[in-house]
Amino acid sequence: MNIETAPTVDLQNLEHKIDALILLCQQLSDENQQLKATKTQLVQQQQALSEKNESAKTRIESMISRLKLMEI
Repeated sequence: MNIETAPTVDLQNLEHKIDALILLCQQLSDENQQLKATKTQLVQQQQALSEKNESAKTRIESMISRLKLMEI
């Protein structure tokens, strides 16, 4: 390798590394968007389950109250 081709090879190596970094950044960005979407879905599911649990708790408390009244 002579002195004239060395800068060209170095530049090509740098270009390949930059291309790899750009690809990695895009992959990480895509993954981040997917994770955000998954988080949103999980938060919604958690809220729905909390509402169901609260509803079940209220119904059970109501049944217990009615049973206590029947004991009298």
